[in-house]
Parts: sequence; structure tokens; C-alpha cells
Amino acid sequence: MASVHESLYFNPMMTNGVVQANIFGIKDWVTPYKIAVLALLYEMATTKPMALLDRRRLNKLILPLQQGSDLTFEQFLKTVEECCPLMVDAVKRRLFLMADRELQDMEHFFAILPSAFSDSEAFKTSVVGLFMRQMLLAYNKLSFSQVYKLYRSLQQYSQRGGRALSQDQRQRDHSAVTTEDMELTSNEDTSADPMEKDELDTGPLSDETRGPLSQKQAEYFLARQAYLLKNDENKAMKPAKLQDELNNILKFNPDFAEAHYLSYLNSMRVQDIYISTHSLLHYFDRLILSGGEGKSSGDEGYGRSLRYAVLNLATLHCRFGHYQQADLALQEAIRIAQEANDHVCLQHCLVHYSQTKSGSDSVVLTEDSVKMAAHFCLPYLASLGIQSLVQQGALHGMSANKLLDALRGTDIMHWKQSLSELIDISLAQTASIWRMYGKSTMARQQAQLLLNMNSLEPVNFGVQQNNTEPFAIALCHLAELHAEQGLYGAVSDIIKHLKQQFPPHTQHAKLWMLSDLKIQFEKAMNDGRYHLAEPYVTAISALNTTEGLYRKAQLLKALNQTSEASKILQRVQNLSEKSKNTEMIIRVMLATAELHWDSSGFATALPLLLQALALARQHNLQSLESETILHLAFTQLMLGIPEQALALVQDVLECVLAHGSVLDKARALLVSKFQVPSNLSYSKLYLAVQTLGESAVYFSHLNCKLRLREVYYLQARLHHSLGNIQERNKSALLFRLLNQELPPATNMAVPQL
Repeated sequence: MASVHESLYFNPMMTNGVVQANIFGIKDWVTPYKIAVLALLYEMATTKPMALLDRRRLNKLILPLQQGSDLTFEQFLKTVEECCPLMVDAVKRRLFLMADRELQDMEHFFAILPSAFSDSEAFKTSVVGLFMRQMLLAYNKLSFSQVYKLYRSLQQYSQRGGRALSQDQRQRDHSAVTTEDMELTSNEDTSADPMEKDELDTGPLSDETRGPLSQKQAEYFLARQAYLLKNDENKAMKPAKLQDELNNILKFNPDFAEAHYLSYLNSMRVQDIYISTHSLLHYFDRLILSGGEGKSSGDEGYGRSLRYAVLNLATLHCRFGHYQQADLALQEAIRIAQEANDHVCLQHCLVHYSQTKSGSDSVVLTEDSVKMAAHFCLPYLASLGIQSLVQQGALHGMSANKLLDALRGTDIMHWKQSLSELIDISLAQTASIWRMYGKSTMARQQAQLLLNMNSLEPVNFGVQQNNTEPFAIALCHLAELHAEQGLYGAVSDIIKHLKQQFPPHTQHAKLWMLSDLKIQFEKAMNDGRYHLAEPYVTAISALNTTEGLYRKAQLLKALNQTSEASKILQRVQNLSEKSKNTEMIIRVMLATAELHWDSSGFATALPLLLQALALARQHNLQSLESETILHLAFTQLMLGIPEQALALVQDVLECVLAHGSVLDKARALLVSKFQVPSNLSYSKLYLAVQTLGESAVYFSHLNCKLRLREVYYLQARLHHSLGNIQERNKSALLFRLLNQELPPATNMAVPQL
């Protein structure tokens, strides 16, 4: 009679109860799905005339079928059919031959199975041969009742595959099951195997009543999902489904440490701090228990696990912004690492500790960590520290040549060490630096370089490219840069690709969500459809509070709600100063200056604009510097000093036309309205008309109807001065059509920049 442990190991038809035994004590057991795989192997060995391409496809399919989770009969047949349609019929005939007849037919199949491979050396040494010998060994250890239940499971398995037994057969099976139940109940000792009756009563397998995975299946499943989460999250299971699978594994083996760690990674995808903390602690608890024989202060054993457990907990708190808890955990990890003299762990602690600090303290700590990592030959940590220093240097206004020199030095080390993850981060960081400094052409080049670079990672599980955070950042840069040029068709294609590669449930989806919302908001504002822009403000605020408030202030300003916009801009400035977001501080100053234009006068805007210009130059933000100079030039024009305004615009015109957005180019070309005075010559007036025409083309790319109306008004004035009656009437007509469509302007003689 089979023991309790034998039943647990070898019987796949288990009830959905609590199992106290460790089911991973045995490597594998027989299931109906594995019988189907054995039938496929048998037919492949006995079917000689087979196309070479079909055999090659089937050979590539065998290993995933052996190591993967059990498939339904429909899924199994569909998978085989994709490789070799002719083989599907042979496998179905073999399985239906066993399922529709007697138990001895299944016994006969296992008896003749080794004969098909007896003359093959692969049966003794290959993975396929090992799998078959394990299945034969597991089958031979089954008791008679377990063999019968396996046979009934095979019948149910084939029935769910689309072939229902006849009514007589089903009645015959039902009577046989009833008779067998009575015999087993009356003759067997129920105390010796309490699972028997429940197992006999188990119906068709479903997601709720599926049995445990074998050790190999569980290990393969965890390794595959962990790899996909790291390199291509889109192809991994969705968070809810993956958590159900992990709960099923942990239900049968709560001490499986790797399953707890994958649960931690899965919870981080959805920012669930409770489950992620719970899973991380359980992972290290199980890891420490499994390595309890080691010395607590040595390199091995639970001492090392404990050090890294506290370090990972600090990283978790740091990721969620809980810097105080992270600091406490890091101090504990440092203390334990110092007691054990673990220099590697101390270096990891120093890198993370520098991230919890701010200002000069963070820079000094990061520099120390880079030096120590280089001393202990830890290239990954050293490179990561340099990239962190580059990021901090960019935020503090360090010149671009110094930052790029530092990155170039690390790139050489990345390629030597084949650190593909850091190569991706370096390229994405370089694209971000170029864009922040206002060099959009170079930013596009670096983003394209990253997207067209082949991955250095081994291509497993059908992953063709690492769909990680750097790739999402590069694509978001391209989307926003195309939107700045008015290429909304290309933007739509990029966002569509981002949605496919990073679905909403993935952890990096918020990157493209924020970019898409900002693009749609700017488009609605340019179109003058403010009622459509308001929902985008709410959505942006949910992803980024500072960005959302800034967009809300822009919307209120467009709606002439000056006082409310001023209050919100003050809040944004306080938040930006607290987070040291220099770019947002400058943008707030420019927006506040525009409010002064509409309320207190142009002279009051000059101090703010000069302060913004000094800040932009201090931090080498060329794009914002050009935008600030355009605001200064417009202010000087309105104050009656057009010569100085013209000189300012000419200084930045080349940079704006080379790297600026379409909106900035159109603004810069409005230099023609500085030349409107009547004492100008005919040639200069004609040149001003041409420049206004170029500006109108740029505004039409963005569909900026408000600014187009102003351009048509100025064109009509200039054509009237030149005596071009026909062109004047044409411009006046275009102005009138837009003026009827848009809300009335307060003062067309004083256009907005």
C-alpha cells in the first residue's frame, strides 16, 4: 500500500487542501500531460519519414515542453501543430487509443516505450532520455490505485481536448468508478492513506484545483519569469496571474525561497509595498533557514544572507521614498557587514547610503564609493557611481563636455566587461543630458543609437530586445521631440509602440503615460481647445504633482484667471526649490513674467526674466536660455526699445533654428514685427513679410490658431504699408475667419509671444 508521502509525490490528482509535506523531495512525477509528451517522443522516434524542417522544429520544442508547466490538451495539440501538423494526428491517435480502451493499453504503452529508444545512445545521455527514465521510474513506483487514478485522469484530459466519449462508454466508466470506489473503501486501510478517497472524487482539473508543479517545472517557471521581468516585462505574466501561480507554488511548498523573491519582484511592478516587504522578508527567512549550517560571521551561511536581507530592505524603502526607514536599515547592514569584514557588502551599502543624502554630502559619498569600488575591483558598482555623479553634475550645471568625458570613460569599461545593462543606461542618460542642455539633434541621435543596438544578453525565451527602463526613456524622448516639431503622426506611432512594449500593468508604463499626457495637453492648448486640456491636467497630476500644477497654471492663465494662476505658480516654485528642479524653477519664472505682461506691466517682468536668464546660463540650459532671451526681447519691444530687442533675438536665432522646437522657431522669426515702424525701407518691410510667412508655416504645423491670427493681422498691416492690396485682403480674410472661430482678443496691437 502506498504511503502518504508516496501519494503526495506521485499522484497529480490532489485536492486543493493544505499539504504539510515538502513535495519537492521528488524531482518529477507522471501526469496526463507528461504522458502526452511521452507519446510525442514515441511517435517522433518511430515515424521515420519526416521532413527535416519539421523534425528540427519539434526538437526545439521538446525542452520547453518537458520543463514548462502542464498544458491543457488543446494547448498541447496547438503547440505541436504549429511545428508539425502531421504529428498531431499520430499523437491524438496514440492518446485516444489508451483513453478509449482499457487500463492495460496504458500499461502496454509504458512497456513498449523504452524499446523505441533502445538502440539510441541519446536515450542514455540526453535530456530526453533522462526525462523518459524519470517518467518510467515514477510510473513503476505507483500503486495500483494510483495507476488507475492516473488512467482516469488521462481519460478526463483527453475528453477536455475535444473528444467526448460515447454515452455507453461514459456509463461504463461511471459504473466502473463506482465499483472501484466501493472496493477501495471496503478493502483498503483509510488511515494508511487519508488522501485516497478525496483523490478519487476529484473532478477535472481547473485553475482553482490544479496540483503542484514538480521541482524542475517550478525552477524553470521561476527562472523564465524572472528573466522576462528583467529584460522584457511585456512577455512576462500579468501581475495578478503571476501572483496566483506563485501562491499555488507556495501553497504546496511554503519554504521555496525563490518563489518568495519572485513574488517580491512582482509586487514591485505594481508598487505594492505591503506584499513586496512581506515577500522579501519571507525570502530571506527561508534562505537563512536553508543555510543555517554556515557560520554567522563568515562569507557563507545565514550571516551573509542576513546582511543582504537588511540591505535589500533598505533598497525597498529607498525606492518608495521612505528615506528615514532606509537610513536605519542601511546603518544596521553596515554594522553587520563591518563585524563580518565583508567589503563587498559595505560597498553596496555605501552606494545606497549616498542615494539617501542630498547636496554636497551625496556627491562626496558617491565619489568615495567610486574610489573604493575601483580599489576592490567592482566595475559594476564603480560605473554605477560614476553615472550617479554625472546625473548630479548635470543637475548642478556642470558643463556638458566634462560629463560626456566621464561617460565615455565608463562606456569603454562597459564594453570590456560586457555590462549591457549599464551600456543601455549610459546611452539613455546621454540622450537626457543632451536634451536638457537644449541639443535636440544630439538627443535624437543617442536615442536612435540605443534603439538600434543589439542586446548583449543571451537571447532566451523569444526575447529580441531588452525592453527595460532605458528603452522606455529613449522612446519617450523621441515622442516628445517629434511633438515639438509638430510631427504628430510619428508621435502616434511611437506612443502606440510604447503601449505594446510597456502595457499599463508594467512598472515603466508611467513614463510613456506622462509623456503622452503632456503632448496631448500641449496640443489642446495650441489648438485653443481649453475644455479638452482640463482632463489632461488631472491625469498629469496623478502621475507627477509638480508637472500637473504647472499645467494647471498654464490653463488658468489661458482662461484669464490671473490670480489663481499666480497662486499655483507660487506653489510650484516652492516645490521645485525644495526638490532643486532648476528647469521647473526657470519655467515658473517665465510663466510668472507672462502674468506680469497681462496685469502689472512689462517693466515688472524684467527682474524675473533677468533672474531666469542668469539661472539658465549658470546651469548651461541652452534651450531655456534661448526661450528666456525671446521673452526679454518681447518685453523690450513692448517697452519701446526695438533695436535692443532685435539684437537679442539675432544672438539666439541660429541656436533656435538648429535645435529649438517649432514654436520657438516661429517665435524667433517674429523678429519681423520689430521692424514695423514706418521709417523702414521698402526692402526691409518686404523681408519682414517673408519672415512672417515662415513663422505662419511653423505655427500651422502646430495648429496654433491664436498665434496664426496675430501673424495674419501683422501681415495685413505690412501689406497695407507696402500697397499690396490683394495680399492685404487675403491676410485680412484669414484673420477674420480665425477671429470668428476663436474667442475675441483683448488687444491685437499688443500680440502675445
